[in-house]
Amino acid sequence: MNPSTAFATVVVDELIRSGVREAVLAPGSRSTPLALALAAADRDGRLRLHVRIDERTAGFLALGLIRGTGLPVPVVTTSGTAVANLYPAVLEASHSGLPLIVLSADRPPELRGTGANQTTDQLKIFGDAVRLFHELGTPTKQLGQVAYWRSQIARAVSTAVGARTADPGPVQLNCPLVEPLVPTDDGDWSEPLDGRTTGPWTSVHATAAQPSAVAPGPKTVVVAGDGASQAARLAAEAGNWPLFAEPSSRSRTGPAVISAYRLLLTTTIADEIERVLVFGHPTLSRPISKLLARPDVEVIVVSPTGLWPDAGRRAAAVVTGLEVIGSDTTDWLDRWLQADQQARPAIDKVLAGSLNGPAVAALMGEVIGADGMLIVASSNPVRDLDLAPVVPIRTVANRGLAGIDGTISTAIGAALANAGPTYALVGDLAFLHDANGLVIGPAEPRPDLRIVVVNDNGGGIFSTLEQGGTDHATHFERVFGTPHNVNLAALAAATNTPYKLVETTDALRDALTQTVAGIDIIEVRVDRSTHRNLQAELRAAVSQL
Repeated sequence: MNPSTAFATVVVDELIRSGVREAVLAPGSRSTPLALALAAADRDGRLRLHVRIDERTAGFLALGLIRGTGLPVPVVTTSGTAVANLYPAVLEASHSGLPLIVLSADRPPELRGTGANQTTDQLKIFGDAVRLFHELGTPTKQLGQVAYWRSQIARAVSTAVGARTADPGPVQLNCPLVEPLVPTDDGDWSEPLDGRTTGPWTSVHATAAQPSAVAPGPKTVVVAGDGASQAARLAAEAGNWPLFAEPSSRSRTGPAVISAYRLLLTTTIADEIERVLVFGHPTLSRPISKLLARPDVEVIVVSPTGLWPDAGRRAAAVVTGLEVIGSDTTDWLDRWLQADQQARPAIDKVLAGSLNGPAVAALMGEVIGADGMLIVASSNPVRDLDLAPVVPIRTVANRGLAGIDGTISTAIGAALANAGPTYALVGDLAFLHDANGLVIGPAEPRPDLRIVVVNDNGGGIFSTLEQGGTDHATHFERVFGTPHNVNLAALAAATNTPYKLVETTDALRDALTQTVAGIDIIEVRVDRSTHRNLQAELRAAVSQL
């Protein structure tokens, strides 16, 4: 067995022993040993391999698999620009705390700086975005290599999941591989390649921290941002406090949820808030950002990881967990619930009568229900869903950096992990940005995924921001609106993806309720010019209550 084959055999085995069950590969020559080892593991049923021809797609597919399974996922690339194409996914993983393991194949050090093909400086190419970087030495046939390889893989996986640091995130292992890159008959390796009898080479145990107590008193609200989990809901219900939960918080359910919180925060009741308990990573709305920056509000951030959100620089305390030691006995929650109940029909009245982004999002939430999974794109779609009265409990969004890139690939990864009917809500630009995600080889696993594209022919969110005002109308369409006029039906046909255009609410409901089998696309066309007035009408309707 040659050194590169031995290395790849051990690395893949140790990854599996460390909890890896899914892996993503973007093909290349230098990564051949790892590709063959992964294919063998897939054949033997030890993990499931996903192959993609585009490294950017591969990276976001891995993120979707991580979000769907909660387990670390490696992505393997060849050398050169292939590695750099993972940067957007690495950044999202870093800011979302997702255990992405980059295995970047490389030429051996003696070929760097010589002009050798596909050779560049890949060392620490992702900078501080990774929790760990290590270059595994060039494999050689000598004693001690197996322990080195296995211990380093165990260390990398434990770092990626934040076992000791409580700060999960991406890691990079740079793998210089020497020829021959395919298996050869070189006799036995110099030592056994086996790992431990059971489990990883090094078993890393988590550190423990005690929760902090919080008592009723100040008028308190709970803000649940992306990834907050059920902890936010449980705290709100235990304290009898209003819960402002973003769609991807996984806590937008239960009797304390205020679905129209974003609009109600612009009314007078919001002025009474005295304390905010923050879970997860809130990023969706300016009213929340303003609330967290208010000098008269006590902000307590609950963060089980090593990092915490505090963009307003007002956090009075950061705690690992909360223990609520009493409930609010005033009418504080009831007043918010009453305001929310009054706001809902006013919102519905504004949205009725036409297909628009918030109406599409609300209908999807209703049809999918609490047992479904929904992947939602950044920009307008996730904000539209934030106004919906019903949001599926399993809502996935790339909110670490809130980019629109990689959304289709993330959705496919999450759907593969879900192993059941899954839905995605995306805008046209997010769809076009990751159209390569629909390029899936005939031998690859395919999920049951329905993609709903709200197509307003451009950057609709800018219509609702300062750039969309009349003062900037001269250049708006070209530099912000960015109309593209792409025929989505033709684009879908290029990848043999079933497609349907719907033009009414009833047609959308009918299309959504059909059985999800494989990947299909539903296009809903909306008028971008109405976005700004629609948002103004929503604010006005709630402010008059």
